[in-house]
Amino acid sequence: MSEKLKINLPIIVEGRYDRQKLLSVCDARIITTDGFAVFKKSEKLALIRALSEKSRVILLADSDGAGTVIRSYLKSALPKEKIIQLYIPKIEGKEKRKSEPSKEGTLGVEGMPSELLYELLKPYASGGEVPSGRPITKADFYEDGLSGAENSAEKRDVLAKKLNLPSGMTPNALLSAVNFLISYDEYKNIIKSEV
Repeated sequence: MSEKLKINLPIIVEGRYDRQKLLSVCDARIITTDGFAVFKKSEKLALIRALSEKSRVILLADSDGAGTVIRSYLKSALPKEKIIQLYIPKIEGKEKRKSEPSKEGTLGVEGMPSELLYELLKPYASGGEVPSGRPITKADFYEDGLSGAENSAEKRDVLAKKLNLPSGMTPNALLSAVNFLISYDEYKNIIKSEV
């Protein structure tokens, strides 16, 4: 495996260990469903939908029953043409961090050999730079009145609506979503004109 792949498309995985594994083979924006929590967290689904409006997304779930359920849910929630479905093979085994194998006795994304994930993602490597720049911080939110002020919740709702996210998001949830969706300059332009 040579240097890390640079992938500009967002990648959706089930959990944080899957995310850590992918970050060892690629530079990308990786969002987790937090397993089945995506069914209950409207903020998480709204973020994934908003990402799919901006570009196609790569969906990489485990090949077990749980992964299939999460994959089906996201397939029904997102436009079909916006999803790139990637599948890992069913390999018997147990992840190193676990004391027992999974219910089905197969490895998930986190247990896949790095070389396999590298080859799986290689066709989507852009060779360009992963979008970067100055992140939007909690201090920015405070300075712009999105937290710590009397009408912060209303201002957050205005920003959320502009980004097609649900109202009532906590400052931390909105901050995370904003950093996935827009650049600092785009954020400042919205703040100046809308909030």
